[in-house]
Amino acid sequence: MFSRWTPFEWIVALRFLREGRLQTIFIILGVTIGVAVIVFMSALLAGLQSNFINRVLSSQSHIQLLPPREVARPLRGATDNAARSDASSVIEGAIVQAPLQRLKSIDQWQAIAGQIRDMPEVLVVSPMAGGSALVLRGNVSRSVSLNGIEPEQYFRIVDLNDKMVRGSARLSGTDILVGIELASDLGLDAGDKLRVSTVVGISNPLTVSGIFDLGNKAVNSRSVFMSLHTAQGLLGLPGGVTSLDVTVRDVYSAERVAQRISTATGVVADSWIRTGAQFFAAVSAQTTANRAIRFFVALSVAFGIASVLVVVVVQKSREIGILRAMGISQGQILRVFLLQGGLLALGGAAAGSLVGAGALVLWQRYVRNADGTAMFPLVLDPTLFALALMIATLTGLLAAVAPALRAARLDPVVAIRG
Repeated sequence: MFSRWTPFEWIVALRFLREGRLQTIFIILGVTIGVAVIVFMSALLAGLQSNFINRVLSSQSHIQLLPPREVARPLRGATDNAARSDASSVIEGAIVQAPLQRLKSIDQWQAIAGQIRDMPEVLVVSPMAGGSALVLRGNVSRSVSLNGIEPEQYFRIVDLNDKMVRGSARLSGTDILVGIELASDLGLDAGDKLRVSTVVGISNPLTVSGIFDLGNKAVNSRSVFMSLHTAQGLLGLPGGVTSLDVTVRDVYSAERVAQRISTATGVVADSWIRTGAQFFAAVSAQTTANRAIRFFVALSVAFGIASVLVVVVVQKSREIGILRAMGISQGQILRVFLLQGGLLALGGAAAGSLVGAGALVLWQRYVRNADGTAMFPLVLDPTLFALALMIATLTGLLAAVAPALRAARLDPVVAIRG
């Protein structure tokens, strides 16, 4: 249809818009405001959502693989030796106690890690040996979560170099990294010594090479990091790991990838979507709200354009009748009004995109945290503006369909007499 548009349709459409100048200005202003709201709110909510996810996932992996949990099985027996072959004589213990969850390694974790690294969705796989420990300095002790890592891999998941407040993230065989809260409790600074003891009865003196701040007081007071080999020795897991941390290219696909990993390897795989179900629900709610805003604003724009074009059809009935009497086809009349709807929407969308971009720039410049830093980063994505233009123009064309059909179906004789 659009390829058959001729200069005639353009001339008539532009003339109708010029003659109804006040109506044209108001509808373009309406479309401008609507598109500006879509652009501004979409970028704002996207930036807010991205900031939330980055804050949460910058200190944890997207997927964590864990060894299977110990499961209690009921005791079974027979009433007598002669009845052992009779299923009806088998009895079951009345009490089943939950077993203690022993610290254990993932079986054949090297092979599993290699298998996961071959998946195209996976970016990083980092082994970790973790468990509970006690850190002592003088007469003061604290219970901590011990994390043994391979720095070159783990720092691609959680970049501890950027989290250091004192010292460095160096991890040799005798080094340990502690959180800022734990360092304050124990009076530690970079270069100080402390002793780490585990439940298996192994104790080693280590040197604090750095103090980190992960932005979470509980984590800063309980977590310590050391080399994987050192942790394996302290936990009594020679060559073993208690988890595999995985990051993926698309954070929203983490649960799907976790299920694939679990199916392929038989190892328990928990994604951040499952472990942080409430947070993910909040993120999903924001996405739904953004879509609802877009829909209702686009709907109001469509009704605005349609109402103006209906008025134009009524006002221009005589002119339309004369044009039809002169031999202008119904298709040409139809295209005249579709063109008006498209031009109104496109003009308003272009202006709205500029207004939305300006509002985003002003927000970024003047809305600040108490320390003067930006509240959260906003990205002026060209795709967002292109999408806004496309949606607004398409909305204008769809809104013009009903008035265009009405105009095209006008009887020339009745229109001229009216």
